[in-house]
Amino acid sequence: MHDIVDLETRGVPAMFIASDVFVQAAQSQANALGFSTVQRVFVPHPIQDRTDDEMRALADSAYDSIVAAITKN
Repeated sequence: MHDIVDLETRGVPAMFIASDVFVQAAQSQANALGFSTVQRVFVPHPIQDRTDDEMRALADSAYDSIVAAITKN
């Protein structure tokens, strides 16, 4: 999160992707850093046990949301 905030304050569009179990933690961290509007995309948890094909499908399903988050003003 610190890296995302740093990039954004430098004018570099940034966002992060995390598992959906981290929604509340991510918002708390963003609030603590004074950057509650940081762009983010959450994907279904867990990640670590997924096959390569499952990860590709997950990435494909999140793609439009990721592009929207990184290009949002």
